[in-house]
Amino acid sequence: MAQTVFNRYEKKYLMPEIVYQELRQRLESRMNGDEYGLHTICNIYYDTHESDLIRRSIEKPVYKEKLRLRSYGIPEMDSTVFLEIKKKYKKVVNKRRIPLTLQEAYDYVEKGIRPQKDSQILREIDFFLQRYSLERGIYLAYDRIALYGKENPDFRVTFDRKIRSRHRDMGLEKGDYGELLLPEGYYLMESKIMGAAPLWFTEILSELAIYPVSFSKYGNIYRKEHDTFHLDEMMVHRTENWNKLGRKLVC
Repeated sequence: MAQTVFNRYEKKYLMPEIVYQELRQRLESRMNGDEYGLHTICNIYYDTHESDLIRRSIEKPVYKEKLRLRSYGIPEMDSTVFLEIKKKYKKVVNKRRIPLTLQEAYDYVEKGIRPQKDSQILREIDFFLQRYSLERGIYLAYDRIALYGKENPDFRVTFDRKIRSRHRDMGLEKGDYGELLLPEGYYLMESKIMGAAPLWFTEILSELAIYPVSFSKYGNIYRKEHDTFHLDEMMVHRTENWNKLGRKLVC
């Protein structure tokens, strides 16, 4: 988890438990689980008071950016966390991050107390903070399993479940509880690679009727809060195919 710069294409897929279990079985011969196993990722997304960043992101512009504070598990104030600036331009995701203690991160973003270090990434975050007047926009956590390709370790697939959020007690140190975005048993899968996904992977997805979706965790939480996120409408055609798959697997 020490990597500080990421450049890649990311595709997202939404699936229920029955499809997830079948997919995991088919990936066993091709992918390994990473050393962390099932782990919890906690985030604070910073935004303006009027939620300008997420509202702009929902409009799907060619370029968009966000700033978040991330921890792996529930940190103490002196624990190492990551302050990340994430940009997306023409479907390519660029993520750059710096390690700080939780206290340093809060002081930097919220009080303007700059860390006693320097780097290109820190200067990029400086510029971001100068452009926007930010506050804590949302707390967002989920439980993740990550896999990597046996032949190509740069090809990664992650499965996130129990995506949860809250607008109160928005501190990473205050626990990972929150309201669920999706029904119990749903998984959000992301494939991550700089280039095309392996042919064997796309063939498995086709066989299981797993198709990409446009899905932003923060964006869909915002939409749900404003009654514009409707999971049934997003999943109707996939559910028809998966019902057939379920009957086939049972037989």
